[in-house]
Amino acid sequence: MTSNLETLVTVFGGSGFLGRNVVRALAKRDYRIRVAVRRPELAGHLQPLGRVGQIHAVQANLRYPASIEAAMRDSAVAINLVGVLAESGAQTFDAVQAKGAETVAKLAAAAGARMVHVSAIGADENSPSAYSRAKAAGEKAVLAAVPSATILRPSLLFGPEDQFTNRFASLARISPFLPLIGGGETRMQPAYVADVAAAVADAVDGKTKAGAVYELGGPEVLTMREIMEVILKITERKRMLLSLPWGLAKMQAMFLQFAPGPLKLTPDQVMLLQSDNVVSDAAKAAGLTLEGLGITPDSMEAIAPQYLWRFRAAGQFQRKSA
Repeated sequence: MTSNLETLVTVFGGSGFLGRNVVRALAKRDYRIRVAVRRPELAGHLQPLGRVGQIHAVQANLRYPASIEAAMRDSAVAINLVGVLAESGAQTFDAVQAKGAETVAKLAAAAGARMVHVSAIGADENSPSAYSRAKAAGEKAVLAAVPSATILRPSLLFGPEDQFTNRFASLARISPFLPLIGGGETRMQPAYVADVAAAVADAVDGKTKAGAVYELGGPEVLTMREIMEVILKITERKRMLLSLPWGLAKMQAMFLQFAPGPLKLTPDQVMLLQSDNVVSDAAKAAGLTLEGLGITPDSMEAIAPQYLWRFRAAGQFQRKSA
């Protein structure tokens, strides 16, 4: 039997939150990994995830096909993780998540490489959200170029470096209240990033169905209000949960889209929150889920205390209240 060390996998967007977890999962399975990122000099944190010489970062930008072609050379598998939650300059939803995904898929097909594409639950060409429309266009383009590609659609991701639980735990340190957009009734199915990374590695192993679209959610469906309550419970902070009507949230987002850090909120993100983000019954029935891949997903309440303790008033030394 051949070792995975002879198999080169190129991971586009491998230095981000999901990316570093995917690189770790692939390194544990002994693949050789080429990480294709816009700023390879900022990808040094990936080196300790594997053995010496196992992980190599190269420069690539989805808007420049020649850089993608070079990054794909001799690769057996291409993984596309590149996505943006907010547009910035040339990094538009369409350029990155639609045209960028199409370019990767076409060049993967030309190189004879298998393709794993990470999209998002809610990808829909008729969505009011430009983010979701671009995700849907990306999926369509990938399957047109590589019909055997595996599409993975995760729900909201959480984990140590996430931009979600950390963001609201950080906000709870400085604000007397946390906002509940649209009353906090939107339903989510938060997935632990390591579970989704394991699903990506399974796809590379060839355990997924060719041309199938998998929906990856955690073990629980929670409303935004319930997620905020979990974050406050873990960080041991009492904060008011303030309902923000959709209209007011959209108006605020017009200004907050230019805000720094945890305060940033774009009008498109408000639109995204108007739809539930949960695994469909069709995906469950077809076994196109984490559980269908034999992965038992971890819950937010089980994992988040391992990294959110730093937001408690006295950190890890905070005494438990009786």
